[in-house]
Amino acid sequence: MKIGFDIDDTLINLREYAFHLYNEKLNKEVPLAVFHRLERVEIHEAFELTDEQGAEMWNSSLEDIYFNSCPPFPDAVETVQKLEKSGHEIFYITSRPKAHGERTLEWMKTQGFPIEEERFFYGMKDHEKIRFIEKIELDYYFDDKPEVLNTLADKGKTTVIVKDQSYNRHLNFPRIQEWSEVENFIDTEGF
Repeated sequence: MKIGFDIDDTLINLREYAFHLYNEKLNKEVPLAVFHRLERVEIHEAFELTDEQGAEMWNSSLEDIYFNSCPPFPDAVETVQKLEKSGHEIFYITSRPKAHGERTLEWMKTQGFPIEEERFFYGMKDHEKIRFIEKIELDYYFDDKPEVLNTLADKGKTTVIVKDQSYNRHLNFPRIQEWSEVENFIDTEGF
């Protein structure tokens, strides 16, 4: 089977890592409980930043956010490794900017994710991701972003599975909270 994964907030805990970084950079102590109640993808409101200030903060922090010590979610690496060893084709499809694509690829490899470079795609806007996923005819696709998941679900072929986040709990799709739950949807022992 062909299985696709978004990276940020699906395989790696990017927003929570950025939340801690914002606390540090802004010299604040916003509790993590606030993060877990956010109803938007963006985290800046928790720090009383406007959308413009939030975009500026995010863009000026990308190097720190993307390439320092942002952790994968527990069992994410091991689960994708199991899927790959079971013979599934693994695709990574991220909206990360093109300028960060090659470094993201290398960073993912150092984290232990099994990557074939011809199946690693970056620099796409959400609508481009959707068209691309349809084109390569994925069987399963894991993502966190409501806009991507809703649009893919309407297309029919690809089974979309939500990586649980506070901002996507209103979606009525198959959902994982932990990566160990993937076995409920996909055979990780071979097919």
